[in-house]
Amino acid sequence: MKNEYDFSRAKRGAIAPAAKGKTRITIRVDDEILDWFRQQVHAEGGGNYQTQINLALKDHITRQDNVLADTLRRVLREEIASYNVKPAARAPRGVAISSPPPRRGRGQGRG
Repeated sequence: MKNEYDFSRAKRGAIAPAAKGKTRITIRVDDEILDWFRQQVHAEGGGNYQTQINLALKDHITRQDNVLADTLRRVLREEIASYNVKPAARAPRGVAISSPPPRRGRGQGRG
């Protein structure tokens, strides 16, 4: 070991920068949660428990988004049914429905 080290060109921060699209944070997780994820990684023969936590969070978000969309669809169907409005007929696949040409308003001349 040296008696003195030269830190004049040293840089502060993490040794390896975070990958693009990733942010380094510090969170507190219950011990049993962390142990469970570590056990899952070990059972799979290796990997990274942080990646598994990230995937679990993404899955949760996706399911929450789907629950919201399903709830919105259900509510809209109930509301439409209460007004006795029938949904518009859909055109068969591959058949385009064209809209009528725009109307000309007052004061718009030809040309």
